[in-house]
Amino acid sequence: MNEHEHVVPIPIYFAIFGALMVFTALTVWVSFHDMGNWNIVIAMTVAVTKATLVVLYFMHVRWSSRLIWVVVGAGLVWLVILLSLTMSDYLTRFADL
Repeated sequence: MNEHEHVVPIPIYFAIFGALMVFTALTVWVSFHDMGNWNIVIAMTVAVTKATLVVLYFMHVRWSSRLIWVVVGAGLVWLVILLSLTMSDYLTRFADL
């Protein structure tokens, strides 16, 4: 079996951890301020950014083969499909009342 070993430098882990802490603080700050409809947009943007950092660096997808990238992409496409179908049902559920 061909074993691939990739060692990530410790400063990268600390930088990603710092970025995650900054984004967590931003999420907490936004939660205490009323920005109208922008609250959900900012919160979702921060959440997607944090999830992307975790997937790329802590799950080592950044240094993985193209097959892993295809699997991650397929998972994201499937998530979008499921969320769009759920939202289409939710938004039209009480349309006839």
